[in-house]
Amino acid sequence: MHSYDFTLILAFFVLVLLPAPFIGRYLYRVMEGEKTWLSPVLQPVERLCYRIAGVDSNREQDWKSYSLALLAFTLISLLTLFSILMLQGSLPLNPQQLPGLEWTLAFNTAVSFVTNTNWQAYSGEAQMSYFSQMVGLGVQNFVSPAVGLAVLVVFCRGIARRSSNSVGNFWVDLTRATLYGLLPFCLVLALLLVWQGVPQTFLAYITAHTIGGTDQVVPLGPAASQIAIKQLGTNGGGFFGVNSAHPFENPTAWSNLFEVASIILIPAALLFTFGHYVKDLRQSRALLVCMLILFSVGLGGTLYAEHQPNPALAALPIEQSGSLEGKESRFGTTASALWAVTTTAASNGSVNAMHDSFSALGGLIPLFNMMLGEVIFGGVGAGLYGMLLFVLIAVFLAGLMIGRTPEYLGKKLEAREVRLLVATLLVMPIGVLVLGALAATLPGPDESITNPGAHGLSQVLYAYTSGTGNNGSAFAGFGANTPYHNLMIGLAMLLGRFGYILPILAIAGSLAAKKRSPVGSNSFPTHGPLFVTLLTLTVVLIGGLTFLPALALGPIAEHLTLFQGF
Repeated sequence: MHSYDFTLILAFFVLVLLPAPFIGRYLYRVMEGEKTWLSPVLQPVERLCYRIAGVDSNREQDWKSYSLALLAFTLISLLTLFSILMLQGSLPLNPQQLPGLEWTLAFNTAVSFVTNTNWQAYSGEAQMSYFSQMVGLGVQNFVSPAVGLAVLVVFCRGIARRSSNSVGNFWVDLTRATLYGLLPFCLVLALLLVWQGVPQTFLAYITAHTIGGTDQVVPLGPAASQIAIKQLGTNGGGFFGVNSAHPFENPTAWSNLFEVASIILIPAALLFTFGHYVKDLRQSRALLVCMLILFSVGLGGTLYAEHQPNPALAALPIEQSGSLEGKESRFGTTASALWAVTTTAASNGSVNAMHDSFSALGGLIPLFNMMLGEVIFGGVGAGLYGMLLFVLIAVFLAGLMIGRTPEYLGKKLEAREVRLLVATLLVMPIGVLVLGALAATLPGPDESITNPGAHGLSQVLYAYTSGTGNNGSAFAGFGANTPYHNLMIGLAMLLGRFGYILPILAIAGSLAAKKRSPVGSNSFPTHGPLFVTLLTLTVVLIGGLTFLPALALGPIAEHLTLFQGF
């Protein structure tokens, strides 16, 4: 590694961590309806939205009503997006006259964007019109992370409120998260990307005459605005088929830095939003330290693996400083490894290199990040409420060890909450191991595996882990666009989204109704080094015990075979 590699990593952490406390407080004020510097401009728009939708912004809901509203909104979004994709050929803003998608691909894509996964079994410039990109996918890029943020806020209220049956109003939370939280940040990043050369146009594709005498179609489109929200909303996906390795999506080193930092900017800020809800920023710092430990270990491991020469080429008389196979040469090994770890620590899924070409250990770490439930910063809202589930599990384990009723911030955890916590622990194993095993063994679906042996198993594990974890990135060697995988990965995405959201809303409603006991000297502290250690071990051990056998047959076995000469 060179000095500019360390400069890149330092700049990344500065861009993420320096503004996080300020953005976190801003988002707290937004979600609780307090005045912000944007209120004079956006409050009239907010009130107009409520008036059009017939929403009483002063009326709160209990967790069941909140859940029903969320599910109804999701169903409407799913049906609307599915219709747009199927009827694309008859809709406007389609200068290339692209036809509608095949129905299983349309279903998979609609589920993908509604669940904040953005798994892509299609190529954007070859199969998506401008209308589908903007009105279909672009709208979901805003509202799907807004739903995640709304669920997190409900969880925060459940912990912070006392003897309350209400947890907020879904329509109000969704509106505020979109209008105040995502739109302003997206506008700033989109302008930065246009400055760096990302196109933002409605012109048709251009045909260029090359010096070789052939014609080449150069795709264009309203890319900058879509790329900005795909990163800030931890959506992922790509306006163009090769994603953030495409020179129009990610043209310069500056655009690469802005985009990779924006992936976890809002998730990092939400840690401080949580601290403001519970009136204890020490809780924010403890969670931040835990996430930074897990992130740094993963980044260090991936950098080490990717900067090592390939053992198969070690005997050749050439100088090797790491593998550039599958990586964009404009960014190099370090920027590719940083992006891979960041995008899988978050539920983002965008890539600036092909993870399928990473070394066995370099591919294992992004895969393991997703298997943990993407709680190392994670998606907008989704990452933190996933980590808070691990917090409750760690508190429960601590209570068992010391023989006391577990409690967190004055709220006792009883049988109902524990049963719901256990239910969430089943989501990733079912989606990854059960559905992945079917994909790997059934005749027909297994033909999508393009590599034999351990790497082929890694491809299947990665695809179904990415779907269940609502990540959306891919190894890229897996043939996912088949009716079977479109439907099964779609099912995995729905399981990974609502298998967490519904238990979380139920836990939030249960906690909100409880009285809050005073936190005293006899309470188990959840902000010190001891708890950070316990929480870190809980996250790693639960993921490790669940998925280690599968990892041993996939990337670990692949790594060991490199030294056997086959």
